[in-house]
Amino acid sequence: MSDEVKVEDQTQEVQEAQETAVSQAEAEHALNNVAVLKKGATVKGKIVKVDADQAFVDIGYKYDGVIPVRELSSDAEATLLGQEVELKVVSINDAKETLVLSKRVVDNSKVWESLQGQLDSKEIIEATVAEVVKGGLVVDIGVRGFVPASMVERQFVEDFSAYKGRTLRLRVKEIDREKNKVILSQKDVLDEEFEANKKKIIEGLQVGQVLEGTVQRLTQFGAFIDIGGIDGLVHISELAWHHVEQASDVVKEGDKVKVQILKLDPSNDKISLSIKATQAGPWASVENEFKAGDIVTGTVKRLAAFGAFVEVAPGVEGLVHISQIAHRHIGTPHEVLKEGQEVQVKILEINTAEKRVSLSIKDTEEAPEAPAGAAAPSASKPDRERQPRGDRDRGNSASHQKEIAGNENVSLSNQGLSMTLGERFGDKLAKFKK
Repeated sequence: MSDEVKVEDQTQEVQEAQETAVSQAEAEHALNNVAVLKKGATVKGKIVKVDADQAFVDIGYKYDGVIPVRELSSDAEATLLGQEVELKVVSINDAKETLVLSKRVVDNSKVWESLQGQLDSKEIIEATVAEVVKGGLVVDIGVRGFVPASMVERQFVEDFSAYKGRTLRLRVKEIDREKNKVILSQKDVLDEEFEANKKKIIEGLQVGQVLEGTVQRLTQFGAFIDIGGIDGLVHISELAWHHVEQASDVVKEGDKVKVQILKLDPSNDKISLSIKATQAGPWASVENEFKAGDIVTGTVKRLAAFGAFVEVAPGVEGLVHISQIAHRHIGTPHEVLKEGQEVQVKILEINTAEKRVSLSIKDTEEAPEAPAGAAAPSASKPDRERQPRGDRDRGNSASHQKEIAGNENVSLSNQGLSMTLGERFGDKLAKFKK
């Protein structure tokens, strides 16, 4: 019996020894297969426990790692049990079995890579305004992004307080990872959409088309009118039929006006408009209101070397030639008249077809008595047969005639340019008497 007991004991010892050897081999094998971790390494793991200020992660190491709350993702995404995450090793100490991991670092790295791609491709992204700060807006794009005030809208914005929480459509303008700097712009997106819309609108317009628009802004040379998402220019000469000194005399910002398209230039995105073309011109009723021989009150608008331009109705100017200003000889109209002065004028001629009027001031006044001994005008020749004056007495300038010919409101009749021989000799004799 004792021999049998000894055999059994030996057998049991052998089995225990074998099992111990296997356990040690498995442990050594397991230790050999544990990944060697270094600070800065990127690892993947599964969240196995979540506390108020940290999460525990199994990354297949000798012990679990922890993610402090400050190292969780900046997008405030909920951390869930069983969630697989990609992490960066922040610190490791095998002696104390402490392994600190970060999810934020990995997420930020991915954000910067994504931002670089969006910068290169000019992709439009959406982001929510987190803060309104001096000089612009702060948005959350995984990292802190900044939208300068000048890049928020196409127009100037004075107060951005209402923008907090608003979602903007942005384009990445500049990134600097070392300085943690990202500049974005919504204005670029809006400008691009505006230009595309403008081209589409222009393609649907036609010269001569009448539209309703809104006065957007005034300049020294006219007014810009919004005609449905695109601005056109009404030059100051097209604001009204009468002479306009400045656009604000006729329209103000915000006014609703009717305009006619005068010219389209799609290649340069320019539209020329007219307000006066949509209104009845001043000449529409001239023929019914005036006739040759009428004496009316007018206002001196401009003085030239050869005469005076007198407005007899809004937008209707006529020329009083220098020979028709006074009965006596004058060197320039400035000797007798000044701009803004009201005068009585006689209508010598109306040409509605050419929109021209010839006027006389002296014909509304009685002629002064001729000085004793002065030659009287010949009675044998009526005024209509007076001979033309010389070049000196007519203004002595081809440029005068050119200006007259280029003025749509005036013309010169033979009567307006004539003077009797008696008047000429009377002027000469008067000079000798002085």
